[in-house]
Amino acid sequence: MPRENAQRQSREKAQRRKRKSPLFAAVDLGTNNCRLLIAHRQGDGFSVVDSHSQIARLGEGLVVSGKLSDAAMDRAINALTAIKRKLRHHKVGQVRCIATEACRKASNSDEFVRRIREETGLTFKIIKPLEEVCLAAVGCHDLIDDKAELVMVLDIGGGSTEISFLDVSSIGESTLKSLVNKVPIKAWASFPLGVVTLTEAFSNHNETDAFPLMLAEARRTFETWSDGLAMKNAMTGTGARLIGTSGTVTCLAGVHSGLSRYRRDAVDGMTLSHQDTFSVIERLKSAGMKGREQMPTIGKERAGLMLSGCAILQAAMEIWSAPELCVADRGLREGLLLSMMHRKKPNGRGSRRRRSGKSKGAANANNGTSHQGTNHEVSDHGG
Repeated sequence: MPRENAQRQSREKAQRRKRKSPLFAAVDLGTNNCRLLIAHRQGDGFSVVDSHSQIARLGEGLVVSGKLSDAAMDRAINALTAIKRKLRHHKVGQVRCIATEACRKASNSDEFVRRIREETGLTFKIIKPLEEVCLAAVGCHDLIDDKAELVMVLDIGGGSTEISFLDVSSIGESTLKSLVNKVPIKAWASFPLGVVTLTEAFSNHNETDAFPLMLAEARRTFETWSDGLAMKNAMTGTGARLIGTSGTVTCLAGVHSGLSRYRRDAVDGMTLSHQDTFSVIERLKSAGMKGREQMPTIGKERAGLMLSGCAILQAAMEIWSAPELCVADRGLREGLLLSMMHRKKPNGRGSRRRRSGKSKGAANANNGTSHQGTNHEVSDHGG
């Protein structure tokens, strides 16, 4: 009995400490989704307290108009209002809010960010592509196989796709804290391909005709990347690995597994062979819109965007000869939380310059921002 009492008291004490630990929250406003993750630090990582994901379609019609529509902004505000309620309910101490490609491109994004602040109290920072690349890489850090020589991270978003190649030998020697502050990227690029933008670009075609056109467009866009050839040669060597982080990849994995409902624990970290991945893509194409809507891990909201995401995924796997796909149900939000928990504190003017997210030698590719080099620092994302 005394031993049982001691164990119970120990558990209760641990629970009290857990409740008193500060909460962190990451909010990611993308072209298609608006997402929240609330967590407290646990060791080098974190334990999730709550999350929220809501499709807002912020980038709908952006390619044509160049602006965020009133309807799209209203949907995003609605999603952010729900997020604000969760933040208030959990009494979160530190919150960082980031916006990505839709807000980078829209001519009225500054006005929209001000409106968000006025109506929800949330302050957003529109991050640059390099910051997005770094955050996705950090978010996927514990899926990186230290036996691999090179890791390619493919982040398929609603309005853009980011690709980075990581020097695994440097990661193997790093602690999580050092990785958060200095991501060892050999090359990276951001491409104007996303599930929303690519779907809209070929919306005047039926699905049967649209998929090969989207696939060809994705291949053409990726092949304009000058650094991509060097990385292609490196990927054909031994020990290369592809990590895919996006709704497309996780939904595809759910279909492959035959899940009756989506389960993160069953999908995150799953490895699909080249053959399995392409077989599921063929199945999704054959199912048609109505068939995909009936798939429990896809549903009506995602059914219309799956083929464009699959075209981007297939093009990337073919060009860089990826033998398999590691599925990551993680990315920007997880990377942002870890950067909040582990980033270096600013120290003088020099640190402020380093935190800007700019890297000497960065260049513009034909279809996206591109850079080849190493050790990019994750900046303070504000908010």
